[in-house]
Amino acid sequence: MQTYANYIAGQWLVGPSQRPNVNPSDTGDVLGLYTQADSEQAEQAIAAAHVAAPAWGLSSPQVRADALDRIGSEILARKEELGELLAREEGKTRPEAVGEAARAGAIFKFFAQEALRLRGDKLASVRPGIEVEVTREPLGVVGLITPWNFPIAIPAWKIAPALAFGNAVVLKPAELVPGSAWALAEIISRAGLPDGVFNLAMGPGSVVGQALLNDRRVNGLSFTGSQATGQRVAMAAVQRGAKFQLEMGGKNPLLVLADADIEAAVNCAVQGGFYSTGQRCTASSRVIVERAVYARFAERMAEVTQALRVGHALRPETQIGPVVDASQLQQDLDYIRLAKEEGARLLAGGQTLTLDWPGHYLAPALFGDCDNAMRHCQEEIFGPVVSLIPCENYEHGLALANDTPFGLSSGICTGSLKHAHHFKRHSQAGMVMVNCPTAGVDYHAPFGGRKASSMGAREQGSYAAEFFTSVKTSYLQA
Repeated sequence: MQTYANYIAGQWLVGPSQRPNVNPSDTGDVLGLYTQADSEQAEQAIAAAHVAAPAWGLSSPQVRADALDRIGSEILARKEELGELLAREEGKTRPEAVGEAARAGAIFKFFAQEALRLRGDKLASVRPGIEVEVTREPLGVVGLITPWNFPIAIPAWKIAPALAFGNAVVLKPAELVPGSAWALAEIISRAGLPDGVFNLAMGPGSVVGQALLNDRRVNGLSFTGSQATGQRVAMAAVQRGAKFQLEMGGKNPLLVLADADIEAAVNCAVQGGFYSTGQRCTASSRVIVERAVYARFAERMAEVTQALRVGHALRPETQIGPVVDASQLQQDLDYIRLAKEEGARLLAGGQTLTLDWPGHYLAPALFGDCDNAMRHCQEEIFGPVVSLIPCENYEHGLALANDTPFGLSSGICTGSLKHAHHFKRHSQAGMVMVNCPTAGVDYHAPFGGRKASSMGAREQGSYAAEFFTSVKTSYLQA
């Protein structure tokens, strides 16, 4: 079985231990053994980035643009192969996985051009004879900590802007899904970057992640993951004065009004709540439905949910793949049991499935007659579990939608332009969708939320410069 090494200072280095990468669709399928860095190897990665950062930060933007364009071109040329790898290790259906790989390629292509578009300002001084210039400079070394649910897209949307704006990178991908990150690192290793500009350090968060948090040579920390871990990242960054950016999940509402197209609204709810096995921070896990159409909507959504085809991620007929691993499956089942105990009514699914392959299969669970105060309506489950919550009218629905500690994404299905505009302005979320699923965003637009969902500058698009650069104001006596 092949062993996949870390990439540090331009060299592939095997660590002291390895971790098997297991296919959740078929647990007998092991994709390989992936190196786990120890504290010494994590320190090597940080040191390599620290040495490489100054020269890379002063490099020509054309050099950076060309390197990123080469990376993006190879990802796009190999999207089918990379998508199959992603589907095998994470459990997304093949079409979703290929789409994610293509998105990663598009992200690198976009930031190749952003390297050339980094702007500053020339200001007139209030004092005669003085010029004022505002420019942006790289942070230096950035530590990127990525989750398992988007194992190539999220590393891409952190790595690409970091490199485009002249930073040196240490990437720590999720232990559960190292394959896509390794494949991306292998492509990056051949893009012509100087040694140490990009480093891959696979390993446990308690070792590699903690090294990034503690080391004063790491100037910025970009993290996507759980709220509890995000809070630890923030505390460590504040204590030593590092810049930080956190994305920490959501409990996203989809509000369905009586004037909505019911079929379209059900499609939005099913797509947003269950696709990618509900393992998206933007998933619409709370569907708030106006009482006048609640019974009709619940009946139709239950029919569609029951008909969803759960199966092996690489099978063409599969709509919903497996849960990512046994631990996540148990968490989903615990919340399903809790929802029943809280008095929610199970309308469809919720049971484990035994298929032709030994995998972590769960029938998508739809609960009706939920109260927004129930724990399963307030806590992020991160699985294919959707709760239907009745509301009396638009105002009541908006209040329920905002009644959550999170604020990442929200949506409304309505035929009313008045309510759509009001919801866009008054929804307490960083991203708002009208008549489309809450999950699914463009790679060139800013991504991020409010409240407990996010802290720091937005990710993606031109807004990524806010985190990965530092503003400098210069005064010159003419």
